[in-house]
Amino acid sequence: MITTAMILAAGRGERMRPLTDTIPKPLIPVAGQSMLERSLDKLVEAGVTRIVVNVHHLGQQIADRVNGRAEIIHEERLLDTGGSVKNALPLLGAGPFFILNGDMLWRDGPDKLLPRLGMRWNPERMDALLLLHPIHKVIGREPGERGDYFLEPWGHIRHRGIAPLTPYVFASVSVCDARLFEDSPDAPFSLLTLWHRAEAARRLFGTLHDCEWFHVGTPKQLAEAERILA
Repeated sequence: MITTAMILAAGRGERMRPLTDTIPKPLIPVAGQSMLERSLDKLVEAGVTRIVVNVHHLGQQIADRVNGRAEIIHEERLLDTGGSVKNALPLLGAGPFFILNGDMLWRDGPDKLLPRLGMRWNPERMDALLLLHPIHKVIGREPGERGDYFLEPWGHIRHRGIAPLTPYVFASVSVCDARLFEDSPDAPFSLLTLWHRAEAARRLFGTLHDCEWFHVGTPKQLAEAERILA
């Protein structure tokens, strides 16, 4: 069982403006409950006992809403996804741990997502394990969406590179441990940098989500998610 997680909640949510001018994107309500609080509930349900949340834009609102359910890291500057997790390693420990985007939204299928990911994690073979979702099933899919990964035999995944289209999108949840961040930059950097390195070493794996997954990046996509969840 994985008992530690980080939720990335520092972004500005520019595409969700004007809503994000006054409220951080992870706290925007979707059918009555924010995306951040939905993720917190599912983490606790999965047996996660230590949750770290990084904040920047309107971060005090998130800290007030979390109210003891997670440990808060206030970032003076945006560190990007990889830099934020590296900055939080003193709290996350050696791992393994989940990493969730703070603005993600999903429904569980027959087997709950987070425990299934935890059972799939194998540090002897993996440096990172990513949740994938079929691109044609994404709720809120945008025109021109290219996807992110190909899924190969035995669970290895390969980034799209120059391919015009790939079958799967990264679905905003991953598992890794502190080893992934060895020799990583000290400046802001993306997790994608480390995933590319893991892919080159044949240690990047993926597993498929088996129920609904929502892309909630704009007010239009928010309205579609609310309609379905209602």
